[in-house]
Amino acid sequence: MTAVQYALVGDIGGTNARFALVEQGGFEPQAIEVLACGDYGTLDEAVVDYLARAGVAEVAEACFAVASPVTGTQIRMTNNHWRFDTEEVRARFGWRTFKVINDFTAMALGVPHVPEHNLVPVCGGPGDPHRPRLVIGPGTGLGVSGLVPITNGWVPLMTEGGHVDFAPTDDTEMAILRILKARFGRVSVERILCGQGLLNLYQAHAEIQGLPAPLDAPEKVTAAALGQEDALARTSLRHFCEILGRVTGNAVLTLGSTGGVYLCGGILPRFLDFFLESPFRAGLEDKGRMRPLIERTPVFVVTEPYTGLLGAAEALANSEV
Repeated sequence: MTAVQYALVGDIGGTNARFALVEQGGFEPQAIEVLACGDYGTLDEAVVDYLARAGVAEVAEACFAVASPVTGTQIRMTNNHWRFDTEEVRARFGWRTFKVINDFTAMALGVPHVPEHNLVPVCGGPGDPHRPRLVIGPGTGLGVSGLVPITNGWVPLMTEGGHVDFAPTDDTEMAILRILKARFGRVSVERILCGQGLLNLYQAHAEIQGLPAPLDAPEKVTAAALGQEDALARTSLRHFCEILGRVTGNAVLTLGSTGGVYLCGGILPRFLDFFLESPFRAGLEDKGRMRPLIERTPVFVVTEPYTGLLGAAEALANSEV
């Protein structure tokens, strides 16, 4: 492997950083490594360790997808401790090109490169391939992006749609809003639709019902719900899916993304069968006069674990990014 032949791509979330090499001009990630962000004080340390693991002294260019807003050269990760200046990093490693894009922008760019066997149909009709596509999904946070078609490709949308207001639709959700508002002040949908958000929702349901909430981690809530041993956990996870459906439907209407919905992130594939039987579809399609539009829109769960790396590879050559 030489610097001339390979570029470095990364997908850096709140918990893990995924790195890979791609042949310049290609999209197939190679030498993939998943590193825990908490094991490294800085991004530079993680890059140095990855390149050593991959047996590569240097690369000519790089593109990283990051779980944070991207404006200017100063990057402050939303859900981990890394901070860096893109020009300083580029100069340190001698990269000819260094692009940094939002992680869900990368998810969006990666979706067209995901093989069909890693797209699980959820609901919807054929859609309109000439219309925008929505990319949304819960993980450490709630990511929202999209793809707008142009003549020879796609323009990705860089959004912070996970931070729109939570909009309750019944008395139970009004109570959940009051509980979470007392804890957080403003309540965005990300306060519910992410890993920590599932725990917040579980605790709120417990408070409303006057029940203890012994589970202290989202993965424990999920496990209890899947095991059908805990009615509170099951109610909470079903409600999580329903709210995700409503938020997704809202985003489809806002973006006009009848080209398709792609549910990404690390959470949904962990309980895929439960999700497919959940009230997600009911929440998604409950849009009154706009219901037929939503029903025509195809919805998929993306099970490809490295969609962000595919998108980072695409971004290197995409002049719209």
